[in-house]
Amino acid sequence: MTEQRTISVVLFAVFVALTLFITVRASRQTRTAADFYAGGRSFSPLQNGLALGGDYMSAASFLGIAGMFALSGYDGFLYSIGFLVAWLVALLLVAEMLRNSGRFTMADVVAFRMRQRPVRAAAGISTIVVSIFYLLAQMVGAGALVSLLLGTSGEAAKIWTIVVVGALMIFYVTVGGMKGTTWVQIVKAVLLLIGAFVMTVWVLAKYGFDLSDLLGAAADRSGKGDAFLKPGLKYGATDAWSKLDLLSLGLALVLGTAGLPHILIRFYTVPNARAARASVNWAIGIIGVFYLMTLVIGFGAAALVGGKAIAAQDKGGNTAAPQLAEHLGGGAGSTGGAVFLAVIAAVAFATILAVVAGLTLASSSSFAHDLFANVLKRGKATERDEVRAARFSAIVIGAVAIVLSIFARGLNVAFLVALAFAVAASANLPTLLLSLFWRRFNTAGALAGIYGGLVAAVGLVLLSPICWGGASDTLPKGNADALFSADTVAPFPLQNPGLLSIPIGLLCAVAGTLLSKSRTDERFAELEVRALTGRGAH
Repeated sequence: MTEQRTISVVLFAVFVALTLFITVRASRQTRTAADFYAGGRSFSPLQNGLALGGDYMSAASFLGIAGMFALSGYDGFLYSIGFLVAWLVALLLVAEMLRNSGRFTMADVVAFRMRQRPVRAAAGISTIVVSIFYLLAQMVGAGALVSLLLGTSGEAAKIWTIVVVGALMIFYVTVGGMKGTTWVQIVKAVLLLIGAFVMTVWVLAKYGFDLSDLLGAAADRSGKGDAFLKPGLKYGATDAWSKLDLLSLGLALVLGTAGLPHILIRFYTVPNARAARASVNWAIGIIGVFYLMTLVIGFGAAALVGGKAIAAQDKGGNTAAPQLAEHLGGGAGSTGGAVFLAVIAAVAFATILAVVAGLTLASSSSFAHDLFANVLKRGKATERDEVRAARFSAIVIGAVAIVLSIFARGLNVAFLVALAFAVAASANLPTLLLSLFWRRFNTAGALAGIYGGLVAAVGLVLLSPICWGGASDTLPKGNADALFSADTVAPFPLQNPGLLSIPIGLLCAVAGTLLSKSRTDERFAELEVRALTGRGAH
């Protein structure tokens, strides 16, 4: 364990040093607001596609989905397919039109034909809430992952890991801006793809590149037999609530991606709308290949490590990929196992750093550009003032995320990722699409849609089995890890709110519009021409 810990620390240090060097180099080219927010719009479709992949292929994707395949078999597909299909919504409905219509943030599009201050305030609040939820999950996960892989089980190790991750993400954003953050994401995406590719080929080679043999071995070692290769292990084939929960989760994943702030701002980093579409095509290809590899990694972990050994180390299966790496390298106690485990641990750590940097940049950009420049300063702030406000807000948001993550480190925060997607799908996406496609849409509708979707998503989670874990006739399982009470029955039976919160967000937006007499027909015509042709795009 000492050897593995030494190698892991060295590899972590090498990666951090590399990313700090990249960030400092990028800072020399970050002078204007366009440089800080959008990287000077200078990235190629391939570079931006890799960065989109880097933003999207989080530790939850790499460790979580591989673990889900390893413990739940077929049901792991439901997550990976949902994450991938989501990009079609971004490609067909959002990427080009957002790039043509906006400048730096989602609010640029939503507020284009509305009253600027209230709409930008609402969009800014929604952006920061989504980013904070996502940040907490990543940073708490970083604390657990690093302490586990370094063999340090104390709470102090988790706290220091959270502090270090937070400090690094603040440095990336305040010093490097979008250019530095993007290059960190590109490097991380390449490392993750290489690591996953090596593991995939290695696993397949052990079974003569026969996928059928691999699946059979995984089913045998899983302890669940043929059921491992059929639906129902995780989402109960006969439980009606479980099926609805799965549908709710799927809706949030598919529709939420196109409303995630740290994904949306990436469309502004390319020169034009055509490049934005091409970068999404690259992202779909990169992410699709990655999820195919997580399938092999997950089933490989089930076959070679075994379901019992994986669950014994982490009941959620989040260490399935690192355990597989150790096994492939020669097993526990071997030099090869220690080295390969340390490499995969470093890649996972790199993944977390890149994602939290992207989230911090999205939230600080929204605060500076939407709340500071257009709400507080009423559009009269200079570019220099905006960039200074963005850097200051990155420090504040980073500090808040560090403190909240330290207090949340003992909680099961996996639901925060699903909640971030649910808020994005309920509050951001309906408002964004109605702004682009509905002539009648107005300020009242935008405000009702954003706040209605946000309150619905968060409120339903507070009423769900995540917070109240009591069992009943309709909810026979219960939740021993409930945040508030494991005995009280939840008023809302679904863990994922999307099935109800997404329609509520949409209905609020429509109702708010129809109840208001305000019209913006001329501004809609201007927005439509800009969105479809790029005329007037920045």
